[in-house]
Amino acid sequence: MNGYHYIWLSWALVFLLAFILIYVSYPEHRALMLRAALGTAPFGLSEPLFVPVYWNPPSLFDLAQKTGFDLESIIFSFSIGGIGAVLYNLAARRVTRPVPPIGPHRFHRLALAVPVLVFLPLVALGWNPIYPAVIAMATGAGAAVLCRPDLGAKTLYGGLLFLVLYAIFMIGLRISAPGYIEHVWNLPALSGLLPGGIPLEELLFGGAFGLYWASVYEHLTWTRPLPVANHGPARVNLKGRT
Repeated sequence: MNGYHYIWLSWALVFLLAFILIYVSYPEHRALMLRAALGTAPFGLSEPLFVPVYWNPPSLFDLAQKTGFDLESIIFSFSIGGIGAVLYNLAARRVTRPVPPIGPHRFHRLALAVPVLVFLPLVALGWNPIYPAVIAMATGAGAAVLCRPDLGAKTLYGGLLFLVLYAIFMIGLRISAPGYIEHVWNLPALSGLLPGGIPLEELLFGGAFGLYWASVYEHLTWTRPLPVANHGPARVNLKGRT
């Protein structure tokens, strides 16, 4: 596996490069991207849950093997958080604007807590942690839409866009580093399904992450995406009509 030593770092840096390109090219999205990325970066500290039961990537200074933690996971988490939060806005040519004060929805806090409430009991069952993570994020996305129906389109299309982007990155990894997936992922512990040579679990992760993170910023800050030409506040009711 020595020939693969810097692939995880390179892969994380490719995501970071994509983040930087979007950040530099679209000043109107910079605040959202940075806040979302900073909010996602700490999830990189969850890596000990996944090493080696889900995968075991050679990492910088062999940190993953020695401690379970690695720098690449923080870079990766930071980058995908910022990208995932704005993909829908970029494709639909929208910017995030505040909604008028409408008072906290009675299920707002519960909806935001759903991923944690789902993940902890499932991972305690001894499942491979990728499955509780996917279920928790997908359930969290559903809870967010129930609380903020006006974010339904952004959640759905944002999740699909991130899944497509993530699949492209995974295909690039498979082509540029033949054999890396087979060496690094703990395939016997997973479903064994490899569409296009990519572990199904990675595609499930990409889709679930995209669904959840596409609208979590707006849910937290009571904002919503509006057409670029519309500079006023959004008029939103809980049924999602403007």
